[in-house]
Amino acid sequence: MTIPVSPALLTRAPHRNRPALLLEDDIRLTLARLHEGCGPARRSFAIWLAGHVQRKSHGPVIWIAPRYLPDRPNPDGMVGLARPEGFIHLTPQRPEDLLWCMEEALRSGAAPLVVADLPAPPALTPVRRLHLAAETGASEGTCAPLGLILTPDGGGAPGVETRWHMTPAHSATQQGWTLRRLRARQDPPKDWHLTGPDQAATGTIRIQPAR
Repeated sequence: MTIPVSPALLTRAPHRNRPALLLEDDIRLTLARLHEGCGPARRSFAIWLAGHVQRKSHGPVIWIAPRYLPDRPNPDGMVGLARPEGFIHLTPQRPEDLLWCMEEALRSGAAPLVVADLPAPPALTPVRRLHLAAETGASEGTCAPLGLILTPDGGGAPGVETRWHMTPAHSATQQGWTLRRLRARQDPPKDWHLTGPDQAATGTIRIQPAR
């Protein structure tokens, strides 16, 4: 007996072959999907990621944070990692508007990176909606948007494509961080040491796998 096979099953590309932003040394984030950054240096991770996106894509970086949040990206501190003038900051007053703003920004496909600084990890249904919005933006907009939610402590949003944890590891003379890949669909957990940026303010971060 012959079992009919849907043509969609024959044309679906392997997950690993999807377009992705490759930062360095196997640090990759699939485009048109939602990712999570957590840990005490999660905003540094987002700004570092934004700098990579700015060098590879056109369009603004959209940064969404609640109006009441006291911690905001400092333009002076961003220099060397990303271009502050390339950011658009949205500050909704109501917490429920954070994910709505992110969903609409991803669906537009007008910004290559959309970051939402959240007070807590979202549930599975909102995460799925954000995945779908990013996929819609990739097919109908001008770019394949990358979605990044920032969550406190160890994160834990269900259904995200990857989860990254960053902590500061500065010395007296050098900025530094420890980056850990906690979750990825195809890649195992892994740690890296990051140092920089260099004095030329080119955004160069030196990356070494942790021993």
